Amino acid sequence: MNKIVVKICTGTTCHVMGGGHLFDLEDHIPKEIQDHIQIEASRCLGYCTQKGSGRAPFVMIDDVVMTDATIDRIVAELKRRINNV
Repeated sequence: MNKIVVKICTGTTCHVMGGGHLFDLEDHIPKEIQDHIQIEASRCLGYCTQKGSGRAPFVMIDDVVMTDATIDRIVAELKRRINNV
């Protein structure tokens, strides 16, 4: 099984909007799915400059952007993907 890649934007806007806290994500991922997740820091993903692209912080989960990302929303999405719900 390929790992799900979570890229956390490290751009200034995302950091100011709370993105820095997202690096605690690993501590919140349930143990049973940790082996399926790869967390990476990313340079600015560039969505903060695009009108209508949503609100920072931004996270890329595989090829899908999550806006207004929180640890709870990311974990829920990861569980959904792994359980195919």
